[in-house]
Amino acid sequence: MPTVRSEWVEHLRRIAEPVLEAAAVAELRKRMPVEKHSQAAVREKVTHLEAVGRCLSGIAPWLELDSPTNGPEKALQEKFRDLACKTIMSVTNQKSPDFCNFTEFGQPLADAAFLSQALVRAPTQLVEKLSEKAHYDVVQALKSTRAIAPAFNNWLLYPAMIEAALHRLGAKWDPLRVEYAIRQHEQWYRGDGMYSDGPVFRCDYYNSFVIQPMLLDTLSEVGAVREWISPEYPKVVIKRAQRHAQILERFISPEGTFPPIGRSLAYRTGVLQLPALLALRGQLPKELRPGQLRSAMTAVLNRMMNMPGTYDEAGWLKIGFCGSQSSIGENYISTGSLYLCSTILLPLGTAEDKPFWATRSEDWTAKRLWAGKHAPPDKALPDQQVIQ
Repeated sequence: MPTVRSEWVEHLRRIAEPVLEAAAVAELRKRMPVEKHSQAAVREKVTHLEAVGRCLSGIAPWLELDSPTNGPEKALQEKFRDLACKTIMSVTNQKSPDFCNFTEFGQPLADAAFLSQALVRAPTQLVEKLSEKAHYDVVQALKSTRAIAPAFNNWLLYPAMIEAALHRLGAKWDPLRVEYAIRQHEQWYRGDGMYSDGPVFRCDYYNSFVIQPMLLDTLSEVGAVREWISPEYPKVVIKRAQRHAQILERFISPEGTFPPIGRSLAYRTGVLQLPALLALRGQLPKELRPGQLRSAMTAVLNRMMNMPGTYDEAGWLKIGFCGSQSSIGENYISTGSLYLCSTILLPLGTAEDKPFWATRSEDWTAKRLWAGKHAPPDKALPDQQVIQ
């Protein structure tokens, strides 16, 4: 009988397998369809790095996990570890048919950052196991993105994430790019666990798609190298992330849905990357119990990813929020963009005897309240002023 974890692993396999199997043999360009907005430009030149970087950022902790005890899961993990390394080699080797664009247009900066996030999340499997030539190629590819100027919004975190990966790779890195991103986002903190995406606040899910996960991952890699802003800053960032994770959990309806608010809804389950990351790190707030979050996330995962039309006949993701809905895709969305959905799977990087998987299932907040059951009152996060 399938377990909840085995259901999650099957979602991982279904999402990642087409990308990794094609890219590992340098046939991603040949096999992957490019669905896009009718007015989208140059997506064919950027979508392949999108698919690789985003897919790997979500499955990296699972690749890093030491020896799953489940036989079929272990076999799949070993297969995907091999495919992932070959994929990274393929997309960064300039002689490969699948060598990806790291310098033209703006988009590669974003997806080099997601690839960097994968490297930081799986240093043993995705960094240490690279050949000397592949290691060199990855460093050169990441450094080449410095030619791209980031937009004045969440994009400032992309150079920071890339520099953190260069630090992990043992290459020369630029702390100033990290410092700028951190200090500017501190200026954009709006309270109650929310940052604005640039100077103006917009109601969307970018706190979970990009902002708070990249802040956490960047600080995890280079936080101990120097003092960023103030001694208490890393703890403050975690407190904010915990509050935002609580908000996202409360958004999940009894039916496993959440409000379709803001841009980039085609990232689907990527909306829950932040609570997934805190579960992976063992940093959930005490108000958010592991079994409660697992139940809520499983409901969303099955509701969205099992919807007919989510995948095409060859197994590639289709543009949509729940099913195939090309109308939901903005002009920067294409097939590769959609693989940010994999980031809901981050808790698979914890062993099955850890609290996220081992604790009993519980109804999540909205399910309890709409059933007439008791739940604690919601509380805003007190203002936290960080001295700069």
